[in-house]
Amino acid sequence: MTANRVPTIISDLCEITSSKRIYAADYQSAGIPFYRGKEISEKQSGKSGVSTELFISVEKYEEIKKRFGVPRGGDLLLTSVGTLGVPYVVRPNETFYFKDGNLTWFRNLKGIDSRFLYYWLLSPTGKAELKKCTIGSSQPAFTIVLLKGMTVDLPSEPLQRRIAAILSTYDDLIDNNTRRIKILEEMARRIYEEWFVQFRFPGHKNVKMVESELGLIPDSWEVKKLGSLIKRLRAGNTYRENDVTSEGDVMVVDQSTTEYLGFHNNQPDHQASPEKPIIIFGDHTCKLQVMVTPFSIGANTVPFIANDETSIYYLHNLIKGLVTTQEYKRHWTELNNKTVIKAPSKFCNQYDEIVKPFFATMDVLRSKKRNLRRTRDLLLPKLISGEIDVSNFPEPVSD
Repeated sequence: MTANRVPTIISDLCEITSSKRIYAADYQSAGIPFYRGKEISEKQSGKSGVSTELFISVEKYEEIKKRFGVPRGGDLLLTSVGTLGVPYVVRPNETFYFKDGNLTWFRNLKGIDSRFLYYWLLSPTGKAELKKCTIGSSQPAFTIVLLKGMTVDLPSEPLQRRIAAILSTYDDLIDNNTRRIKILEEMARRIYEEWFVQFRFPGHKNVKMVESELGLIPDSWEVKKLGSLIKRLRAGNTYRENDVTSEGDVMVVDQSTTEYLGFHNNQPDHQASPEKPIIIFGDHTCKLQVMVTPFSIGANTVPFIANDETSIYYLHNLIKGLVTTQEYKRHWTELNNKTVIKAPSKFCNQYDEIVKPFFATMDVLRSKKRNLRRTRDLLLPKLISGEIDVSNFPEPVSD
């Protein structure tokens, strides 16, 4: 037992339960969000947009709230089927309900801080306890009975709050950098759409519109095959987890050691994600790791870069708008043959000059996120276990 910590059965500290069953007939096209493990995993990862697909009516929600209760700020949910062990602390004033079986609900916490419990579940100690609660092989799952029997070495509540505050500060800084990156990405996207989709580029009022196979386009703009704007890099390498760094929604390859940036982890579903990345789009000669994109594109880890006449940032946004399938692993020809409207080089280059500082700043912010994440991940097990004295431990500061 760690000094000054008391082994405690977790069911003595909170109620561990699930939701009331919601049937398919109760699903609505709008209303109160109805979450499964997928959505809770997205919320935990800090994604700004949760892919809410299911809803229940306000009336159904209010009925459940009155009779059985609903998640409240400070409660904790844990993914409990398929993707196991992702915790999420409910924020104040969040309104949603969730699928029984998919998620386990820790509520009415007494003597344990919900944020400390969150980090404990993410620690090696917590993960080891969760492993004991797993049943099934083809579809692993936690059972409430086994979860109730987990044992946590519990420090005092003030110490719990101090540990959680230190780790939360790192996560808050990471989230802040993520938000700043998204703002810059949105700024670059909006300028792109203004110029190259809506055709409101500088001087557009003095340019006549002409017919093309893709409809009206500005005079001197061209309709081309995408393949004429890009070139493939070498194929054959598969980058694995040790070769990349997680950037939340994307993966970044260390470009100092490689000339091509394709990556996947041989999972059967090639929808790109932090867990299942497949491609990174960029040009290592320009150090464009900032150009990474969270969608799948490539052919057996074959990435591409701009040809010598194409502006890289313009191309990045052009291709991002073309991706409509989950992945291009077996569809390189299809991607190559897509027809696009190519703007004159002067506008592409002008756009690149405007947004280049945005992407440079994003690069810096991603580097800060990596450093913060590494430090947090190193501290987490030591703080949770009591290896580090937190009485005078400094918290990170934002610059």
